[in-house]
Amino acid sequence: MDQMPGSSADVLPVPASRLAAALSVTTVPAFVTGAWSLGMPVLWVNRAFEELGGVGIEELALLGPNSLLALVEDDPQRTAAQEDLKAGRAMRRIVSTRRSDGRTTWLQVDVTPLPTDHGLPEYWVGVTTDVSEYVDQQAAQLASLEVERRQRADLDLIAQTTDLLGDLEYPFALRDIADLLRSLVPWAGFYVNDDGLLFAEGVDVASPPSGRGRRHTRYVPEDRTHDRLEPALTGDVSEVPEPVVDDVQQLLDGAVDGPVRLSLEGRFDPSSAAGWLRRDLMHRVVAETGAVPREAVVHAVAGRRRVLGLLVTWDGDEPVPESGPAPGLDHVSTVVEVVARRAGTAIDNARLYAREHRLAEALQRAMLPEQADVTGLDVWTYYAPNAEHAQVGGDWYDVLQIADGTVGLVIGDVVGHDVEAAAAMGQLRSVVRAYAYELTTPGTVLDRVDQLVAGMRVPRPASMVYAALQHRTEDDSWGLEYTRAGHLPPLLLRDGGTRLLNGAGGMLVGFGNEPRETGHEVLRRGDVLVFYTDGLIERRDRSLKRGLETLTEMSGRITARDAAGVGEELLSRLADSPEDDVAIVVVRVPDPEADHRVTALSPRSRRWLLPSEPASIGRARHAVLRTSQAWGLAESAAAELVVSELVANGVLHGWGNIALRLFDTGDGLRIEVEDSNPAPPVATDGHPNRLGGFGMQIVERLADWGWRPSASGKLVWAKLRPDLTSGSGPA
Repeated sequence: MDQMPGSSADVLPVPASRLAAALSVTTVPAFVTGAWSLGMPVLWVNRAFEELGGVGIEELALLGPNSLLALVEDDPQRTAAQEDLKAGRAMRRIVSTRRSDGRTTWLQVDVTPLPTDHGLPEYWVGVTTDVSEYVDQQAAQLASLEVERRQRADLDLIAQTTDLLGDLEYPFALRDIADLLRSLVPWAGFYVNDDGLLFAEGVDVASPPSGRGRRHTRYVPEDRTHDRLEPALTGDVSEVPEPVVDDVQQLLDGAVDGPVRLSLEGRFDPSSAAGWLRRDLMHRVVAETGAVPREAVVHAVAGRRRVLGLLVTWDGDEPVPESGPAPGLDHVSTVVEVVARRAGTAIDNARLYAREHRLAEALQRAMLPEQADVTGLDVWTYYAPNAEHAQVGGDWYDVLQIADGTVGLVIGDVVGHDVEAAAAMGQLRSVVRAYAYELTTPGTVLDRVDQLVAGMRVPRPASMVYAALQHRTEDDSWGLEYTRAGHLPPLLLRDGGTRLLNGAGGMLVGFGNEPRETGHEVLRRGDVLVFYTDGLIERRDRSLKRGLETLTEMSGRITARDAAGVGEELLSRLADSPEDDVAIVVVRVPDPEADHRVTALSPRSRRWLLPSEPASIGRARHAVLRTSQAWGLAESAAAELVVSELVANGVLHGWGNIALRLFDTGDGLRIEVEDSNPAPPVATDGHPNRLGGFGMQIVERLADWGWRPSASGKLVWAKLRPDLTSGSGPA
């Protein structure tokens, strides 16, 4: 049978000597071994193999069976490869070896059995290929992917901490951030520096930041004079303890930037920051992880001008090489440092934010009059800043007892919600007060205010209503004169009807170019005047005109017969979720004939803001009597006595404004009095050598009572017992 051209029969055979010569001179390392059962002894290697490994056939022969394994440094697939060789199958794997010049090289090794007619192969041929460049590229790619993965994880962690720091009113914000960091280290925790270090799970944003360099004084220092003197007296000066630098205190003082490493095996003064922190860390880490730490890393949580606290991590006592931090530890330190810096900025911002808010609110409340005590009229006032604003605004009011039978009423609004608006409001209030006591006609008063404000250059525009009420003894009515400077019209409630007093309008305060007009009205018994700011009716989803229509409509449904009740009904129907500051002044002309009628629909709660002065005790008793009358409760002497004692305690032992609240619980009258002194009330057996001291004993006799902390101090409550509200008083 003829052979086809190009078939294997056309290939001339190469002599064995030629093949051996070719394998010897090729640059590809090659070798021949014996059978697996004999340990695959090396029978032949070419020159390239000798140059690669630095050994020849004689040295390999001296190594005995499996001599090639001695040249391999790393062989991750050794077990699988050995199984292939044992079964007589061709094998390929990647191993590392050390070249004759000392460099490590990665090789791809291919070992193929020579064909045999019987059983397992007796000879194996192997060749190697240098794949170091490929392995290095693959390792670099894997390292790059790992770095990218780690960076993504770090960014995600930092983003989560930023979200938590955005709501520091959440009481466990710092605890949750520490839990996130524990994905990098075995333990992490925050400490705030408020009057000494304190472990913190959250931040009290109302707490003022600690002073720079505040010393840690929670513990009394031990007397270590004996420790220093005894070795010196005995002559063994080598035992004199060296002074230990308090790195933690230096970090708190801002003397070092940090981070610092705190040895938990060292000795520190118990009163020092490092000593206290060491004890607290040992307790917490052992309790939470079961391990005994040797060293912690302390980062400063720094604000703008001072260090506010510390972020402490324990890395499991990983060894740190002499040349610097290991890559993993350096990466962790960077992330923790970023978190510490962001936490410091967020805490500082939140505290400054709260501080500015308290400053502005204190400024405004100091300028607002308290609950007025006006002869012949029932007056109720209310002010509340919008909770959505970081600052308070410029809403204000004033009630002036100018003379017997003459009362001045002012309500106004300065544009803005900041300290500047509150300051402008204070200036206007002072100017209006000065002219109100000097002049009588509202239009004339406002003309003078315009002139003075234009010269003062008050930075914010403002609106205002000023009204004067004059008592007419001949028919027991009240003459009302009023003028408006760009402000919403007062509302008159009479006999179930409502009417806006739209007269005497004009430009904003300071912009009046023409003489101001004065409107006139006569108020009879039972009439109610409502002065208000736009926060009561203004909403994003309705126009101001529609808001006035709603106010008029809702006011026509009011059933309360006292000024406080009218105000409570307006608030409950219109100001459940105000979008701006709200100020209200309600003035009612008493009607002895109608006031005894009780309406069940009237709100069963009342509130007043009283100044911390003795006159507030009488005003509180009057408020209880009027409220009891409006609710149809017996004018109990017990209720008067209880409210007198609670308000008197607030005046004598508290500070700031006193908030009085009354509630009809259905089975008794509940009285609440709040002041700014956080100290709890205490029942005593009287004060030695002087009168008084029995106030809380009297309250205990007449009511069930208690107290609780409040945002500004404390709240004391008393609930009159039903058997004591009949008007008979205590037995």
